[in-house]
Amino acid sequence: MTDAVTRAAQVLKEHRESIDRLDSILVYTLAERFKHTQAVGVLKAEHALPPSDPDREAKQIARLEDLAQRADLDPEFAKKFLKFVIQEVIQHHEKHQS
Repeated sequence: MTDAVTRAAQVLKEHRESIDRLDSILVYTLAERFKHTQAVGVLKAEHALPPSDPDREAKQIARLEDLAQRADLDPEFAKKFLKFVIQEVIQHHEKHQS
């Protein structure tokens, strides 16, 4: 192997290690988020509150789009991601109210 190929392999390995660490952070962060949203779902069910809050969801989407722009992340991707997470949360809330 040439020095350039060896160096490229090392850089690739470092990037992949970073990606693996970040994937772990994402999974644990989502788990923590869902713990809180599950608690919200239980609270909503106990008090007969609706499972979704469209005003809050719209504010959260706008907030996430702004964060994404500042982080140099595609805001459309961030919006789709948050909408997916919100839908999962609403489904869990609806299950608690059944």
